[in-house]
Amino acid sequence: MSELSRRADALRALHRPGDPLLLPNAWDPGSARAVVAAGFPAVATSSGAVAEALGHADGEATPVDEMLAAVARIAAAVTVPVTADLERGYGLPPAELVERLLATGAVGCNIEDSDPRTGRLYDTGEQADLLAGIRAAADAAGVGLVLNARVDVHLRAYGPAEERLAEAVRRARRYRAAGADSVYPIVLADPAQIRAFVAEVDAPVNVMARPGAPGPAELAPLGVARISFGSTVYSAARARVDELLTTVRAGGDPFGS
Repeated sequence: MSELSRRADALRALHRPGDPLLLPNAWDPGSARAVVAAGFPAVATSSGAVAEALGHADGEATPVDEMLAAVARIAAAVTVPVTADLERGYGLPPAELVERLLATGAVGCNIEDSDPRTGRLYDTGEQADLLAGIRAAADAAGVGLVLNARVDVHLRAYGPAEERLAEAVRRARRYRAAGADSVYPIVLADPAQIRAFVAEVDAPVNVMARPGAPGPAELAPLGVARISFGSTVYSAARARVDELLTTVRAGGDPFGS
């Protein structure tokens, strides 16, 4: 078994409903090392945080070569499994996307089902075909890539509010059948709806922790298997830098000494 396969298997095994994998998303080698030093067993990237750190906007505005190079630097900096936020794949065919992703040393990825530029949700069948292509390419490479299928129904406020949970479940089931290892109904935050989603989808469920939403202690009993933080850790770090710079500009002591 290759090292990539071992890391992929280790990452997959960390998805335990009720005892979720916590992923405070990193954006560069330093933040990835900090995640590992804090005791987390895997590292996830945030496309938004990586993009901003590289001087770009989120929404596939980062050239794919730059994004993958950033993922490679992160993967090289740590010894734990790395999963990469690849938005919707930057327009690469599935075989090329998988080949280039595995070349970075990452063993997992997020793929979202809406257009990063316009917010339009893709047809469920079209998205399932993309996920199936990624799974087939990973299988052909002999690496059990951990494929996290993002479901953007709630993020994009798609359709009537009372129908969104059912639509998210429908999409998640289709993506699971296409080869996704886990499903990610991003910004779904109501505990009762999260519990219902977990019960109705035969797959590990990823939920996003963010200000104003349930935290890990509340999400675990709902059966969630993975909790990610998106760009919130990066944003908090940037906010702290802004505070320090404001203090320095005002002639104060940023260190409080």
